[in-house]
Amino acid sequence: MAAAAPGSALRRLYLSAYSWVVFFGWAQVLCYAASALLETGHEAVYAAVERPLQFAQTAAFMEILHSILGFVRSPISTTLPQITGRLYITWGILWSFREAQSHILVTSLIISWSITEIIRYSFFGMKETFGFAPYWLLWLRYSTFLVFYPIGLLSEVGLIFVAIPSMKSSWKCRLMMPNKWNFSFDYRYELALTMTLYVPGFPYLFRYMVAKRKKVLSARKTA
Repeated sequence: MAAAAPGSALRRLYLSAYSWVVFFGWAQVLCYAASALLETGHEAVYAAVERPLQFAQTAAFMEILHSILGFVRSPISTTLPQITGRLYITWGILWSFREAQSHILVTSLIISWSITEIIRYSFFGMKETFGFAPYWLLWLRYSTFLVFYPIGLLSEVGLIFVAIPSMKSSWKCRLMMPNKWNFSFDYRYELALTMTLYVPGFPYLFRYMVAKRKKVLSARKTA
């Protein structure tokens, strides 16, 4: 058997380390969320998971680079909207507006995100570390999105609407003219643009994942 090329081995080592580090980040998010939910209630979930959530979700930015550099097969056309959408919710909504942090939709968001990512990163970690993943993990990787993706998306949209009153009453997200930059910005308009992207974005990504599920599971059964 021919030895793996040094570049290939380094890539696998890097992707393995990356996958397991982010996996443990999401596992921490889920554990902290469950503990806060059981002990205090949904109002305390965000405060309990804020730091590990920000770390785990922001680390996913690297997946855009992985796709661009060809480290993984995931196309940039699906990777980019998924990652940027979640970063927007993590920083542009949850971190920016306290009123959204105690809403019950944060709990459904965190649970759907964390379970999905724990499965996904453990699958990638197994593949890169050992060269294979058990069928049950493969099935979970390509099946749980059928439930958690719609839940996560509805939670994201709901939290955006929860934040709207704060956007209207706060000046921190607005830059009005005249000013020295001769430029104006209103976060509400950017929000409206973001909401319109959800309309074509959800069916496109969902159809892509359904097609990928059918292809991957069929190939595994016939292998």
